[in-house]
Amino acid sequence: MSTSSSKKVIFVALAGNTLIAITKFIASYITGSSAMLSEGIHSLVDTGNQGLLLYGMKQAKKPASEEFPFGHGKEIYFWSFVVSIMVFALGAGVSLYGGIKHVIHPAHIESPLINYIVLGLAILFEGAAFIYALKEFKQVKGQLTYFEAVKQGKDPSMFVVLFEDGAALLGLFVALIGVFLAELTGIAVFDGIASIIIGVILAVTAILLAIETKGLLIGESADPKIVKAIKDMVDQIDPIERTNEVLTMHMGPNYILVNVSADFSPEASSDEVEGSIAELDKRIKKRFPDVRRIFVEAESREHFLVTHDEEMKN
Repeated sequence: MSTSSSKKVIFVALAGNTLIAITKFIASYITGSSAMLSEGIHSLVDTGNQGLLLYGMKQAKKPASEEFPFGHGKEIYFWSFVVSIMVFALGAGVSLYGGIKHVIHPAHIESPLINYIVLGLAILFEGAAFIYALKEFKQVKGQLTYFEAVKQGKDPSMFVVLFEDGAALLGLFVALIGVFLAELTGIAVFDGIASIIIGVILAVTAILLAIETKGLLIGESADPKIVKAIKDMVDQIDPIERTNEVLTMHMGPNYILVNVSADFSPEASSDEVEGSIAELDKRIKKRFPDVRRIFVEAESREHFLVTHDEEMKN
């Protein structure tokens, strides 16, 4: 997903969640619904999260410096991880607390019609945002399944908003059912139970987001297909007798760092080695524009194996 597409998805979600959060809090205040309050908090957290994602995308564009020689691309990974913590601590935590409190001390819902109107509008707006995010995600995933696309995706803004919008839609339907059952049966506990379920949905969503962004934050390698293609390109360089290792790391969604260990022919002159490295750099960057930096280490096979074994032992 391009940066502009990611921003569009986030801005659409930001605008929708801001309006929805305001209406939910007003409805919760008038009706006293716990589920509606949980939904209001959920939308408020989502609004803040989209703000954090936009901030992370802005910070990620900062140029490299002596202090940060590889740039600030991982800022988006850090703030995406913060988003998962926000969803868990604020969204899930407050919803679970409010739900348990209302189960222990149930309160009758006043003017449930207001809840129905607000929830209906919220489902409409959240549904539109979710469909837009899903449409953009489909263009990115190509032939991959949704699960594969999320696992292999290196741009967290690609799936964070999709996860949040999906959880929001599911939570809205749970809130709607809770309000309906509370009105139909006269048992106010259903409203609190709905709030607890919403909290669980948010907790699961937060855990999934944390798992996916953790790997990116630590330093995931590039797509296996890209790594294999780079290795094949290295093998095609004439003075290189063997490729020892190709290591890659995403320094940002569109920034791949490549480190190559290769065994050059003993007969190759320094000029030939230098020329082959320059040619390899040119070929790789031309085929994969996201590869920004390439480091090539001339290392004999024997020395590589000894060093590799020592690293594995340590």
